[in-house]
This record gives sequence, C-alpha cells and structure tokens, in this order.
Amino acid sequence: MNPPSKSFKLSGKEIKQLIQPMGGCLASDRILVDGCEVGYMYREAPTELNSSGWTFLAGDEDEDYTNNPDHFAIYEVNTICNYDRSIIPHLDSPPGTAWGKDLGAGHFQKEPMPSEHEG
Repeated sequence: MNPPSKSFKLSGKEIKQLIQPMGGCLASDRILVDGCEVGYMYREAPTELNSSGWTFLAGDEDEDYTNNPDHFAIYEVNTICNYDRSIIPHLDSPPGTAWGKDLGAGHFQKEPMPSEHEG
C-alpha cells in the first residue's frame, strides 16, 4: 500500500538555491509538511553516494513517530535550508556532530549524537 501523498508547506516554486549542492539528507515531515523549525540536526558519515549524512528533525518527534518511515524522506539539503535558514552556518560540521536549537533564543548549540535506538 502506498502512503498518502504529502502536502508540503512550501511549493516547488518557493524553493530557492541558498547553498551549493551537498547531497541528500533525511528529514521529518514535522518540518516539511507541518512547517516546524529544525530543532535537532545531526551528521553521520555518509553511507550512500550523493548523501550529505545529515538528518533533520523538529525535535519533538516521539518514538512512535520516528518508527514510521512514512514520516521521513530524502531531500536535497538546500530544500531544508528553505524551510529553516538558521541551519546554514552549521552545514560544514563534520560527521559525528549534532546541534539542538534553543527555540526560545533561536540559535543552535552542540548536542550529543543520538544513540542507535533513537530517531
């Protein structure tokens, strides 16, 4: 059974080229469909050709949400930048880096990498 089609917060026409292409990333529907800011982002060593290694989450996804693959998809990193430009200064971070956003202050701070049992 195919998952229902997604209704994205931004249309394809609204996506601007903000950064140089850097490959794909995994991102939560909480960002692209629900329009939440990126609240947590981490970078692993890429295991696929054309992967940036980045994963972007709103930060409020629970275990049930993250265990459903229909809530995630692969996007070009530039697409996520269009949803939340505050991630751009951190995109050159090396694999093994994680950032969490202080939503009150609106800036990122270093966070621990997720364990293999988390999102």
